[in-house]
Amino acid sequence: MAKAIRMYETGGPEVLRYEDAEVGDPGPGEVRIRHVAIGLNYADTYFRDGTYPVPLPSGIGVEAAGVVQAVGAGVSHVAEGDRVTYTGFTNTLGAYSTERLVPAAPLIRLPDAISFETAAAMTMRGLTSAYLMRRIYPFRGGETILLHAAAGGVGLIVSQWAKLLGLTVIGTVSTEAKAELARAHGCDHVIDYSREDVATRVRELTDGTGVSVVFDSVGRSTFQGSLDSLRRRGLMVCVGTASGTIPPFDPQLLARKGSLYLTRPALADYIADPAEKAELAAEVFGHVAAGRLRIGIHQRYALQDAVQAHRDLASRKTTGSSIFVL
Repeated sequence: MAKAIRMYETGGPEVLRYEDAEVGDPGPGEVRIRHVAIGLNYADTYFRDGTYPVPLPSGIGVEAAGVVQAVGAGVSHVAEGDRVTYTGFTNTLGAYSTERLVPAAPLIRLPDAISFETAAAMTMRGLTSAYLMRRIYPFRGGETILLHAAAGGVGLIVSQWAKLLGLTVIGTVSTEAKAELARAHGCDHVIDYSREDVATRVRELTDGTGVSVVFDSVGRSTFQGSLDSLRRRGLMVCVGTASGTIPPFDPQLLARKGSLYLTRPALADYIADPAEKAELAAEVFGHVAAGRLRIGIHQRYALQDAVQAHRDLASRKTTGSSIFVL
C-alpha cells in the first residue's frame, strides 16, 4: 500500500504522521504518479506550522519526481511511463508520499540527463533561481549582489548562476563550514553574520557604494541590514522569511535610504504561464545537464523520517538541497 505523511493539526515537527494512503484512479486533468524522490523545502515548514494555512487534515510537500502510472481524461502533455518532476504550491500539496494523484498541469517532463534525485533537489530551487536571475532585474556584468543564506539550496544555485552572468557575489553564512561551501559555489566574499555586521562589511567590500541587489530569504532579522547594504536606487528582493515575517514599515524608509526598490516575489507567479515555465525550466535544466550548475544533495532521508528532517531544517543543520529517497 502507498504511504504518505499527513498532519491533523499544525505545530512542530511532531505533528507529522507516517500513514497508509489509498490512491485511486486519476480523474479528468489528473495523473497518478509513483514518486522516486521528493524535495524537502523550508517552505514545507510554513505549511506544517500554520504560517501558510490549509484545511486539515492535509498532506505536505510540494515537489517531487517520479514516473507517471496513469493519466486521466484530457491529459495530453504527459503519458503513462513518462519521467516527470513538479513543484507548485497548494495545487501540488501532498508530495510527501510514495504514490499520489496530482493535477497534470504542473508536471514537467524530465530530460534524460537529469536524475530523479537531482530533479527533486532542484525543481523548486532551480526555477526559483531562474526567475531571480532572469526576470527580477536586468543584470549587467560587473555588478555586485548580496545573497543571504548563501549555503542553502537556492543560494548555491544563485551563486553559480551569478558567476555565469559576470557578477560579484557577497554571501552570508553562519559557520565556517558553510562559508567554505559558499566559496566553492561562486561566492567571492563571505560574511559570517554571527560575528560581523553585514551592512558595514558590505560597504567595506564595495568601497562605500553598496550592492545593486539583495536576495534576502531570512526576513525579520536581516531586513534593516539588507536595506543598509544597497546602493542608491538598489533593489531589495524579499524571497523568504526564515527568521519571521518583516514587520510593517513606512515606505518613506525606502526614500530615506536612497530611493530603494522592494519586491516580494513568489514562484507561482513566474510559472503560472506554461510557456514561461517551460522557458525557465529549459534554461535551468540545460545549465545542469551541461555541468554549468552543480546541484548538491547534502541530506537524504527516508520518508518515515520526516519528523527528523523537519527538526534538522528548523535547527539550520542542513546545507544545499535535501530530499526524501524512496
